[in-house]
Amino acid sequence: MAISKEEVSRIAQLARIELTPTEIEQFQVELSRILEYVDQLNELDTTDVQPTAQVTGLENRMRPDVVNDEFSRDAMLASAIETAEGHIKVKSVFNKKT
Repeated sequence: MAISKEEVSRIAQLARIELTPTEIEQFQVELSRILEYVDQLNELDTTDVQPTAQVTGLENRMRPDVVNDEFSRDAMLASAIETAEGHIKVKSVFNKKT
C-alpha cells in the first residue's frame, strides 16, 4: 500500500512537524514500506494461534497499600538536612533569572 506525499504532509501537520520536500519523499518511501509489511502480516493465517499479550509468564507481585505510622512527621523533619517552618526545605528546581 503506497502512501502519497499529501498524506505524509497531512501526518506531519497533525504531528506539528515541519518537513522539507526531501524529507517528505523519504518518509513517503519509508511509510509505504511499513504499510506494505503490515499488509503482509495481515495475510498470515493466525486462526490456530492463541492471542498473546505477554510472553514471559512473569507477573507483577503487588503488596497491599497500607497506611502505617512507621515514620512520624517529627521523625521525618528530624532526618531532613534542612527545614523551614515545619516543612522539609529543598533546592529550587526552576532556574531563576535575575
